[in-house]
Amino acid sequence: MQPEPIIYVIDDDDAVRQSLEFLLRTAGHTVRGFESAKAFLEILPELRSACIITDVRMPDITGIDLLRRVKELDADIPVIMITGHGDISLAVEAMKLGAVDFLEKPFDDDQLLAALKSTLSQDADLAERKAKLTEIHDKLAALSNRERQVLEGLVAGSANKTIAFDLGISPRTVEIYRANLMTKMAANSLSDLVRMAMMAGILENSGKRGR
Repeated sequence: MQPEPIIYVIDDDDAVRQSLEFLLRTAGHTVRGFESAKAFLEILPELRSACIITDVRMPDITGIDLLRRVKELDADIPVIMITGHGDISLAVEAMKLGAVDFLEKPFDDDQLLAALKSTLSQDADLAERKAKLTEIHDKLAALSNRERQVLEGLVAGSANKTIAFDLGISPRTVEIYRANLMTKMAANSLSDLVRMAMMAGILENSGKRGR
């Protein structure tokens, strides 16, 4: 039987890290905290059953650098990234490198615990994944051409103003399309949109949009 994974929280902000550790322990998880990616990398090769929650922006070794090391080691360890406002392009890069989810600050406790639960149960059967993909494609098919363009801009990490400039529309109009997207795709957050886009193959092609 697979042992219960240890949750590794990596954040240079002591208050944030300790708060996350307390939340996760209260929820029944085994947790270890690290104040830097450098300290964590010393034990990474030895890990077996684990999950990583890490901030994107850290001194010396960033969350993105850490994710690259996990990928280089071919370690089967899921990584959840925590990003600040304006770090969407970094979050998209992280998902391209294999991060399973990202959370935008500020997020509430329930959002983090739900993301962790989803991450730890990603070994769902193939039929369930196939049904989910079919559902996503059905939702994408219901989007207008303009909504699809705005979606591609969002998952490429572009700000509303950049998308507006690229499409020749106002930022306010982009906000309206973005709200429509969230409704039509039944997405609770931008991370939901990016995850669905990645599953549907949009993420890989979004960077090829015309400027």
